[in-house]
Amino acid sequence: MKLELDHLLIRQGTFSLRADWTLAPGDKLALIGPSGAGKSTLLSVIAGFLAPSAGRIRLGNQDLSDLPPAKRPVSLLFQENNLFPHLSVAENVGLGLDPSLRLTPGQRAQVSASLVRVGLRGDEQRRPADLSGGQRQRVALARALLRKKPLLLLDEPFAALGPGLRLEMLELVNQIVTEGGKTLIMVTHDPQDARAIATRTALVAEGVAQAPVATTQFFLHPPAALSAYLGR
Repeated sequence: MKLELDHLLIRQGTFSLRADWTLAPGDKLALIGPSGAGKSTLLSVIAGFLAPSAGRIRLGNQDLSDLPPAKRPVSLLFQENNLFPHLSVAENVGLGLDPSLRLTPGQRAQVSASLVRVGLRGDEQRRPADLSGGQRQRVALARALLRKKPLLLLDEPFAALGPGLRLEMLELVNQIVTEGGKTLIMVTHDPQDARAIATRTALVAEGVAQAPVATTQFFLHPPAALSAYLGR
């Protein structure tokens, strides 16, 4: 679905961020820029955890601006993965279908299929503490996959992983997003992450989330603020 940020303004104390652009259905957008520029804040506003000072957020024909997070057709995956340590892998994933975890046999089958999809077949009864960092992120991704929301937001969920595993997870996200026809926005500090899967990239710096451009073109002719950020 098309995502529209219509004259969006975010203000928090002395911090402000503006965004006024549209993302086409199925696009995969990387947000890149210096720490503190507002990349994660923008995701939180789109997901409904923070309210903008002005402007509207629309997804397809739906205005999301006044909806609470639970009512928005959005999944947000954090770096911390937000797993519950006292629940099993299957239960953590099952929360994506029913917060009460009163799952039907069909829903339990969906949980198992989702775990197979992310490479965790047979790990249903393990606890998060027994998993590696990469495995925990796979659990969080399986839960996001089960929610079947058309917009997936990634707030640097793989930043703590090694380069090889991070690339593997990005490729998995790319497959899931493409197969499901989802629209993706991914916050990253690493240009290689953007080059790996993003069809479009936008710089967030100096109080503005700039309009997305084709990723190849973005890095071929980088904005001056990006060159300064990367130290070039």
